[in-house]
Amino acid sequence: MQTSMPPETLMQETDASRARQPAARGDNAKAARKVAREFEAMFVGMMLKSMRDTVGKNELTGGGKGEEIFQSMLDQEYAAAIAASQGGIGLAAMIEKQLVREAAPRGEKAPITDLKGKEQP
Repeated sequence: MQTSMPPETLMQETDASRARQPAARGDNAKAARKVAREFEAMFVGMMLKSMRDTVGKNELTGGGKGEEIFQSMLDQEYAAAIAASQGGIGLAAMIEKQLVREAAPRGEKAPITDLKGKEQP
């Protein structure tokens, strides 16, 4: 059974793929932060979609394809707002730490920063 993905999700994946290719080593932290936030937003969006699928359809408004598209776009905006607010759900910070550690050359300890740029121990 194949699950279809909305076009908005595919666009997010394309943007994240571009962000994973930094121009220089100094851009690694910025790229990691951007990719981590985008991933968290995509994850929250998928979670919202799954939650919405458990709720019955509203027969009063008639439903239809237009309502589905609007609801998908609204969920995507909710997800972006949640991920951007005060550290989101915390997933982006953990992903960023791991990406920065993996990108550091062997033998060199990479500085770990939070989403606001402060160095963490």
